[in-house]
Amino acid sequence: MKKLFTIALLGAAALSFNAAHAHGDAKPRHGGVVQTAADLSFELVGGADGATIYVEDHGKPLDSAGMKGRLTVLNGAEKSEAELKPAGDNRLEARGVKLAKGSKAVVALSTPQQKTITVRFTVK
Repeated sequence: MKKLFTIALLGAAALSFNAAHAHGDAKPRHGGVVQTAADLSFELVGGADGATIYVEDHGKPLDSAGMKGRLTVLNGAEKSEAELKPAGDNRLEARGVKLAKGSKAVVALSTPQQKTITVRFTVK
């Protein structure tokens, strides 16, 4: 009886483990770093003059219209901040920040529904 219970418990645990990853893939689509928060996926991509955040909801692009926020980047002891603004489709852009390998970045974002989301990244 104990063996049967153990097998059933392990089987249920294995099934729930796979279901936890079914909300979309965490693979970068634009060459950046992906994190998940509030059931959404965020990809941070560095550029020559700033950074871009791509937002997806279960693998589908989420319109960034009405979103706004702030990107804070820590490069060692150096801190820089920039406003995030919608840039069409599912993109938000921040100008004037530089992402380097090992940088820590924090995105504080508000949605049109007045929901605040915080996402933390480490640049690889």
